[in-house]
Amino acid sequence: MMLSRCVSSFLCRIKSAPVPLCCRMQYSQHLQGDTPAPFRPETSMAKTMMDIGTRRIFSEEHDLFRQNVRRFFKEEVVPYHAEWEKAGEVSREVWEKAGLQGLLGIYTPAEHGGVGGDLLSAAIVWEEQMYCNCSGPGFSLHSEIVMPYISHYGSQAQIERFLPQMAAGKCIGAIAMSEPGAGSDLQGVKTYARRDGTDWILNGNKVFITNGWMSDLVIVVAVTNREAKSAAHGLSLFLVESGTKGFAKGRKLDKIGLKAQDTAELFFEDVRLPADAILGETNKGFYYLMNELPQKVLHLCRARLTMSLIT
Repeated sequence: MMLSRCVSSFLCRIKSAPVPLCCRMQYSQHLQGDTPAPFRPETSMAKTMMDIGTRRIFSEEHDLFRQNVRRFFKEEVVPYHAEWEKAGEVSREVWEKAGLQGLLGIYTPAEHGGVGGDLLSAAIVWEEQMYCNCSGPGFSLHSEIVMPYISHYGSQAQIERFLPQMAAGKCIGAIAMSEPGAGSDLQGVKTYARRDGTDWILNGNKVFITNGWMSDLVIVVAVTNREAKSAAHGLSLFLVESGTKGFAKGRKLDKIGLKAQDTAELFFEDVRLPADAILGETNKGFYYLMNELPQKVLHLCRARLTMSLIT
């Protein structure tokens, strides 16, 4: 049910949205006067699917970027990944190196502190990470799932405070939706935030949170109106920083795969949050999630497809 709503929301946005940059770039090669665009073979025509210079949706600028991304993963990720799998987490150093290379926040506007690139550039990072079979760094969730929430719904103060640090790899982001007994069913969320003056008091726990152990900032989904006619009308999103009193991280979870990708339980016990910790408007969280989850589904599908093609 949730997936069908995500897809419906995504389709509505596509119908009403202007032609995105990545689509304009796709056809810009054919608008260079009388000069024909360089031939770019599709994947099925290439020697290997990892050949650079294939697929007409990409440009020569994308090829140069891909070379840099491939070099980064080869030099900064592959040699250390076995060690990270034993530790159950990657190093903070690799996050900051990724930030220096411009691999984080690619799709976030430059005026918000991101790189300001197109979705195809972000997809190149997804692909190259899967090509080297190193699932540890949670760059894509951080960049293409967490950061857009702040960029799209955050206040100017929240944008200025968090997004530049996230793009630099100095502030690692996570989003906490799943709960024990409810899974990812947003209408089954039990985590609750009540008002106390101008503050909020947050209680609950989350599970299976990617980047949870290393996170510096977590977007937490919580009920703020138990009297709402449906759960969808009573959810809000909160920005909770690591180190906040009452916020604790449980153990890193053992998994069958993705062993270097830190996945954790999160606990919130009487966490006092100021009014400006709300992301967007109160009780609008479900609608924000429905707007953004299609991007998450797209990312997961592309990552799994890429991985399946190389294994």
